[in-house]
Amino acid sequence: MTAMTVMIVEDDPDVRLGCEQALRLEGMATRAVPSAEAALREVQAGYAGIVVSDIHLPGADGMALLRELMARDAALPVIMITGHGDVSLAVQAMKQGAYDFLEKPFSPERLVATCRRALDKRRLALEVAELRARLAGREALSARLIGDSPAIGRLRQMIADLADTAANVLIHGETGTGKELVARCLHEASGRRARHFVPINCGGLPEQLFESEIFGHEAGSFTGAARRRIGKIEHAEGGTLFLDEIESMPMPMQIKLLRVLQERVVERLGSNLPVPVNARVVAATKADLRALADAGQFRADLYYRLNVVTLALPPLRERREDVPQLFEHFVAQAALRFEREAVPATAAELARLVAYPWPGNVRELRNLAERHVLGLGCDPAQGGAAPHALPLPQAVEQFERALIADALRRHDGNLTRASEALGVAKTTLFDKVRKYGLN
Repeated sequence: MTAMTVMIVEDDPDVRLGCEQALRLEGMATRAVPSAEAALREVQAGYAGIVVSDIHLPGADGMALLRELMARDAALPVIMITGHGDVSLAVQAMKQGAYDFLEKPFSPERLVATCRRALDKRRLALEVAELRARLAGREALSARLIGDSPAIGRLRQMIADLADTAANVLIHGETGTGKELVARCLHEASGRRARHFVPINCGGLPEQLFESEIFGHEAGSFTGAARRRIGKIEHAEGGTLFLDEIESMPMPMQIKLLRVLQERVVERLGSNLPVPVNARVVAATKADLRALADAGQFRADLYYRLNVVTLALPPLRERREDVPQLFEHFVAQAALRFEREAVPATAAELARLVAYPWPGNVRELRNLAERHVLGLGCDPAQGGAAPHALPLPQAVEQFERALIADALRRHDGNLTRASEALGVAKTTLFDKVRKYGLN
């Protein structure tokens, strides 16, 4: 956690200095300002510290400061300094949310003891808030990344571990595996979630528009540029820039992007003025960027800048036990969208879904769920045999594993209820759970 700071708001320079010295001698970090306005420029919700403020200040007084701070963060400890005889003001401040008050003249020991208690309270409150945010983030990941397979469990854990770092991330996966969804999960689980998530499909932009779209331009920088345009990188300030199909980025733009990553500045087309940027870059590709770099078709230095951490997304055929749960989720979504009944798949239909290799991955499964809700069938091999279908013994095993995983999920891991739902003995189910490595 960030080091805790005592913000001292006091217009009397002697009192201000005395407070600073007393606290620093006890090892407490301090920041001193002469007015409420100066304090409000720095103290926002979640401030890592406390505020000690005189009630009598030039401009906005201490009571106005207290009201604004409480509106921004009701859990922030604010200690008010009152003059002799200002007991009624002190009582009023306490009613409005002040943590405590100090009556002048106060001893350094009293100031230190009061600040130490307030800092301990603030530290605990911020730790609880951080834990709750992490828990909410993990719950959100479970809701967005559907499935109980080990591969999805590992992916969720990596996202949770990486979310609050500034590391660039490269997402690698086949078409339809959910690369943008994973990028959004990274963004939403991070401290950047309040700012923009800006997606760019590098393969969908004409090369002549690429530079203007991503880096922006000044008015008059080219024919038709009537006004200044802020590029996608600037728009992602404080948030996340998602570059999909990064392998399609033109080579000249790769050079400019590399400079952005190295120097954390961007220059608009037609301008020599560097603009500082603080956007996290998440790139995605279905290609082998290392092989492209070795072949001279992608800049090697950009590849190494992007590839700080790689998230490899498993194709659906490698996590077939997630197919029933995913299908149920997509059916529910489609039923709401089309205002139809969410008809569940039969056991025979689920068997075909689990056995199918899903060359189009999750995207193909979602499309099939929509067809199912519209009454157009639930057979992925309609119109022809399933490509690379599994041999019968392997298909049976995959289907059995998927059904057991689904039953355990529905019954919160309770073996007794799951065995009753599946119509098998509890000991038989336990053996199969061990056989398939299910939790």
